[in-house]
Amino acid sequence: MTEIELGAIEAERERIRSAYLKPGGVSSARGLHHTALLCADVERTVRFYQDVLGFPLTEMVGNRDYEGSTHFFFDIGNGNLLAFFDFPGLDLGPYAEVLGGLHHMAISVEPARWDELKASLSAHGVDFQEESGTSIYFRDPDGARIELISDPLGEMYGLKVL
Repeated sequence: MTEIELGAIEAERERIRSAYLKPGGVSSARGLHHTALLCADVERTVRFYQDVLGFPLTEMVGNRDYEGSTHFFFDIGNGNLLAFFDFPGLDLGPYAEVLGGLHHMAISVEPARWDELKASLSAHGVDFQEESGTSIYFRDPDGARIELISDPLGEMYGLKVL
């Protein structure tokens, strides 16, 4: 592992923050339509996200880009969707965190619901790690790292990020 100089990293972070952070800026986007992940088994994915996490399946269609692939969607609240593709016939390798790839996806849930979902993960034998009393990290059936966070949208651990 390469040794890192934390002071230099913080100085660079502050330089970039000073140069680019624009409080009150208005985005050209109106929101995230959906995030699409890959899965190996459609039904297993539906059972996990709908039955364990309580995200309703909203639609399933053929993938326009790959014949035989299914594109399906879950409601994750606030008009946002989590989508999946399967790619039957392709020999996709196991999940990997790579540059440009997914590290984790944080989904905001109400605090009372967070406690219910933590209990559901336990009841279904899903290993998870709890952090700061507001975040639960776990992996979905294909290895994608998911965070359930009880902080409101636009906040993280008491810090306003939006």
